[in-house]
Amino acid sequence: MSDWFLNLPVIWIGLVGFAGTYLIAFLILTIVMRLAVDDRARAFKALSPGMLPPLGIIFGLLVGFIAAKVWSDFERAKVAVATESSSLRAVLLLAANLPAEQESRLRAIVHDHIEEAVNQEWPAMAHRRATLTSLPPRA
Repeated sequence: MSDWFLNLPVIWIGLVGFAGTYLIAFLILTIVMRLAVDDRARAFKALSPGMLPPLGIIFGLLVGFIAAKVWSDFERAKVAVATESSSLRAVLLLAANLPAEQESRLRAIVHDHIEEAVNQEWPAMAHRRATLTSLPPRA
């Protein structure tokens, strides 16, 4: 999916998603109605009522499992971000007890790490270009 869709406000994502789903459903309905003539019409009518409840249940389960997976991934990402930011804060608090030269060097290293994460790693992850092997070793 392209970035323009993911960068929309939530209300517009909902509206575009609803409109796209409605359009696809309308196209499927139009195709089926044009194909449903004579014997095929009777076959479609016989099959449809018995298939709708199981298809609805399967669709509901699919949406539920996808939502649970997304929620779990979101929670794991929040924990990872909180852990890293907490660790960086702890490093900066402990750096205050070091001599001035070492403290300023440590603060510069933490600053560089944050800048690299924001300007390189996050955009690479957003575009699915980041891998564990692409991380450079630290000196």
